[in-house]
Amino acid sequence: MIIVTGAAGFIGSCLISKLMESGHKRIVAVDDFSKSGKAGNLSGKSLAARISRYEFFDWLPLHEKEISFIFHIGARTDTTEFNMQIFEELNTGYSRKVWEACCNYNIPLVYASSAATYGSGEYGYHDRHDIVDQLKPLNPYGISKNEFDKWALRQSETPPFWAGMKFFNVYGPNEYHKGRMASVIFHSFNQIRQTGKVRLFRSHRPDFADGGQLRDFIYVKDVVAVLEFMMNKRPQPGLYNLGTGRARTFFDLARATFSALNLEPDIEFVDTPADIRDKYQYFTEADMHKLKDAGYTGSFTSLEDGVSDYVRNYLASNSYR
Repeated sequence: MIIVTGAAGFIGSCLISKLMESGHKRIVAVDDFSKSGKAGNLSGKSLAARISRYEFFDWLPLHEKEISFIFHIGARTDTTEFNMQIFEELNTGYSRKVWEACCNYNIPLVYASSAATYGSGEYGYHDRHDIVDQLKPLNPYGISKNEFDKWALRQSETPPFWAGMKFFNVYGPNEYHKGRMASVIFHSFNQIRQTGKVRLFRSHRPDFADGGQLRDFIYVKDVVAVLEFMMNKRPQPGLYNLGTGRARTFFDLARATFSALNLEPDIEFVDTPADIRDKYQYFTEADMHKLKDAGYTGSFTSLEDGVSDYVRNYLASNSYR
């Protein structure tokens, strides 16, 4: 039996699809199922059980001998939320309870960390453990993820295998419910449909042109392929970057979205909202050497191919993975 927390969310639901395609038949979904906006993400998926995240730790001791692996993907991911108590409860505190349960019941664990831990990148984007204590995330979400990474690295008692995956900018199907936190591709598609234009954030730094801000965009299908690799191969425990290793501009992203719709680009620039302007990352690019050294040989989908697949096969028809 495989447990996926955050199962009704974006990455969690795509991971379940990947596991089902690989022949896994006993998958337990853990999430807050009271939010109807996420219902489509699990529609049609054959699950062994759906367990509320509030009941999970009561359910777990009754079934621990059946569980072969836990993917802890669930988290509060809103980078515009500044109430640290929310992140302490839903990210740091809940993750500690998952970790401790995996230790008690000898269950291997992969959990979701984030590239938000790197802050403005003054220490680079290397998934080395020796820089984790020095990192300076720019918002409470990033702080919560880095605090858990630091806590995990300090533990003398660990699951039989564990890995914290530092997700970079993930995009793809099943993010309809995410609102403001959905990918720029999702918002670009909807803006084009509504206005014929894409609005991108203007640069507020002289060293970056408007639309020239760079991020490591990774297609969710590549993310779940790596997660499955970690479960099957179980390399050296620790933190791992999960991006493509190649930063691209938001202008490239918008242009790829227009291309997927067979339209000429029409892009305008707006000020970055004041509430996130001083917390905004202008460049991220994953150093992927550790994952490759661990034996991962899969390729990563180009931005153009990923956006084309996402737009044409999912967004255009409002389809799910």
